[in-house]
Amino acid sequence: MKSIQAINYPVHFQNKAYKEISHLLLKKDYSTIFILVDENTFEHCYPKFISNLVTDKKIEVIEIESGEIHKNIETCISVWNAITELGGDRKSVLITLGGGVITDLGGFVASCFKRGIDFVNIPTTLLSMVDASVGGKTGVDLGVLKNQIGLFANPQMVIVDDTYLETVSKREIKSGMAEIIKYGVTYDSKLFNEIKDNKGLNIKDLIFRSIEIKNEVVLQDPKEKSLRKILNFGHTIGHAIESFYLESEDKENLTHGEAIAIGMVCESYISNKLLNFPKDKLKEIKDVILSIYNKINLLKEDFSKIIELLKHDKKNVNGQVNFVLLNDYENHKLDCKVSEELIVESMEFYNS
Repeated sequence: MKSIQAINYPVHFQNKAYKEISHLLLKKDYSTIFILVDENTFEHCYPKFISNLVTDKKIEVIEIESGEIHKNIETCISVWNAITELGGDRKSVLITLGGGVITDLGGFVASCFKRGIDFVNIPTTLLSMVDASVGGKTGVDLGVLKNQIGLFANPQMVIVDDTYLETVSKREIKSGMAEIIKYGVTYDSKLFNEIKDNKGLNIKDLIFRSIEIKNEVVLQDPKEKSLRKILNFGHTIGHAIESFYLESEDKENLTHGEAIAIGMVCESYISNKLLNFPKDKLKEIKDVILSIYNKINLLKEDFSKIIELLKHDKKNVNGQVNFVLLNDYENHKLDCKVSEELIVESMEFYNS
């Protein structure tokens, strides 16, 4: 599988990737190699990775607890302290081995430590392969508010090896599918049709095309001034729902993809009401999503709390909630203003 060239860094695949990272470590002559993992990736992914790495440099493993709840500044401080205590300097490199929490947080940690050290992303979940590891976004949550603290910073390279997917649950695989559906409806309807028809889906091809799409978008708009905003489709309502379930003690947390899937149904409905997005395609999106994800009953008494969280979305400007909506597949409108009444209506449509 050929490599993809992103802004200032390559994305390498499968066996070639390990040769490339070993070459990078030799060429850059790093003082110390730090590898950031959680308890799951340390047990299931680290042995494979380390057996494929060729280096004589000192390696230090830093382990954090898994889960979105630990994607915060307190965890960053613990990692910065660990790097410091282990003798990290400006010639150190941080390798992130894990899902979106690890790659987002690890990139942020590396970019801030001593005003920035090199890092390499090795995503191990479908979600992080097709989304979190590519595009230069790093960051952490502020309380339950998603990705409020962060910056744009590019890794030295990204390694994508789909055999790591053997270590994750079916639920996590489904979580990653939401981002692939998003690429399909906003950018490449052929991709969406492949998922809809569900005939002979090849996970390698889905991953490669998703990374290709995200890279094409990011190359045109690195700092999310215009086109890159399409990658937020489903995320405005989806992030608010994800945050609400994260802070609710009496509800089971949703995965990122489960929440974004609900958000895409809601925002497709709003697109139909405001931009005449075709009804048959609205039905298509809802049907595909409900065929993949379990239906979540959004309680009417929770709508106001979800909308309150939505007002803190990092894409908002001057207190206005900004939506990316669809005129049609592959045809979007940016910075749309939506009334609270219509947002409520969209959640009722999802429930219906």
